[in-house]
Parts: sequence; structure tokens; C-alpha cells
Amino acid sequence: MIIDKRRVVRDYVLHENMSIRDLIAQMRDSWGFTAEKIATGIDILKGMMADDECLKFLSFPACIVATGTRGVIREMVKRRLIDIIITTCGTLDHDLARCWRDYYHGSFDLDDRKLHRMGINRLGNVLIPNESYGLIIEGKMQELLTELWNEGVREISTRELSREIGLRLCNESSILYWAAKNNIPVYVPGITDGAVGYQIWLFSQDHKLKIDVLKDEQEINDLIFDAKRTGALIIGGGISKHHVIWWNQFRGGLDYAVYITTAVEWDGSLSGARVREAISWGKVKETAKHVTIEGDATVILPLMIAALISELKA
Repeated sequence: MIIDKRRVVRDYVLHENMSIRDLIAQMRDSWGFTAEKIATGIDILKGMMADDECLKFLSFPACIVATGTRGVIREMVKRRLIDIIITTCGTLDHDLARCWRDYYHGSFDLDDRKLHRMGINRLGNVLIPNESYGLIIEGKMQELLTELWNEGVREISTRELSREIGLRLCNESSILYWAAKNNIPVYVPGITDGAVGYQIWLFSQDHKLKIDVLKDEQEINDLIFDAKRTGALIIGGGISKHHVIWWNQFRGGLDYAVYITTAVEWDGSLSGARVREAISWGKVKETAKHVTIEGDATVILPLMIAALISELKA
């Protein structure tokens, strides 16, 4: 049957003091385009979070950590809604920097040549002065690396480094702080691609410090193969997205998968690839509960996680 006449498209009924939970409940009936996908994604995440035998991955790109969406990810980590984070080096950069310095409101339409002469970096419509990024990261990381060296550390994994940054350099506003407090591992396969990674390289010019990425890989392997089921909330694309689905193919694929992306699929990019493409590779199971939501995570993620927290509490 193509049409189920019991499932009628209904209009939203908005009212004062309307809760997120009420809005999402109506979204399930009001239907239409991306609204349906958001409602479906919340339902999948709710099932994934309630599955005690599911190992839950979260991957995301660094750019959203420069925005207020950092607080949404922090809340997920603080509430232990996920078990493993895989992300990019820029996440360490922005999370650390924002513990000590502020980022500012800007615009996509500013004069970038003028900003450069003023020592202000533009990330979309977020403004980051040099003293809020490179300078503070350099100072804090060189301090941390010197401490670790003096304590006898000569080799460290990205998971161990992320934990030390969270415990020693960050505060309660930080994703890394709560990940360390809650023993949630943070893996950064592209560790040299950012300010933190550059500071590690710089330190290594005078100290024979090594980053053991293979130790990270062994841990991810062991966690995946010890899990009865796996699931993932994957925001954006790139190395963090691929690392999650790459490793999960060796156990038959993810059992739950929610993608949020702004990228197109017609250029063949990983960032734009929908879940169905990952099924063809065995990175997501044929039987998996899954959805791809097209849209900006800075809008969609706060809505979804606020609704999810509300529904899990109920």
C-alpha cells in the first residue's frame, strides 16, 4: 500500500509556552521534508541511547565547536549520552582556546583583508582574534607538553593527550573536561592538522616526543569488537566521519546511524555521502535504523538534543 490513510499530514498548532517536546511530537504528525527526518532522527537516537548494549559514537568537525553548539556537545558528554568521540584537531584547538578567551559575533560579509591586517580570523560569521586562538593555544600547550616531558612522558596517544588537555587546561565549559571526568575517550586521527598538533610538532623539534596513533586504533578496534551493537551520531564529514564508519565495517556495520550534513552527494564526497552509500560498503548494516538529515548542525543539533533530553527524562 502506497498510502496509509491513517497517517494524515496535519498542520502545526503553535501556542504560548510550547515546549520542545510538544513541537517534536507535532513534527511527527505535521510531516514534510526535513521535519520528518529530524523527527525520525530523534526517534533513532532515543532508541540508541536506551540500548544499554550499544556502543555509541559521536563524530563532528571542529567548526561547530567555535559556535554555541559547543554547549550542546558538552551537554551530551556531561550526561554520558555517548561513549566515544572521534573528531578533528581543531576541536582540541577551539575547546581549549574558549576556556581562556572569547570568540565574537561577526558576519559572513566582512572585509577579510581588513580583518587580516587587524589580526582577526573569521570562521564563517564568528570572529577569532589571534590572542584568542594561536597565542593562547601556544602558551597553554607548551606549558602542558613541558609538564608531561618532565614527568617522563616520551610517547602519548591522542586519546591520552585529549584527556590531559581536558584535566589540566580546561574548565567546566569544555567538552574535553567532561569527557575526561566521565572517562569518555576522545580520538583525533588527524592530530597534526591544527594548532594543537602544530604545537606538538614544534615541541618535538627539541624533545623526542612521539604521538602513538596506532595505540588509538588498537583501542577503537577492541571497543568495537567487544560491543554487541554499535551506533553513531555523525555530524558533517571528513576524517572523523570516515573513521567511525571505517572501523565499524569490520564488525558488520553500525546498527544505528544518524547523519547531519550540509554537503551534496553528487560530487562523490564522503561528507555528502548518505547512509545508504555506507550500507553498500558494509559500514552500516542493511538492517540498521538510519536517517540522513540535510541541514546546518548549528540549527538542527540543539533542537534534536533538547528534544532527546526531554524525552529521555520522561
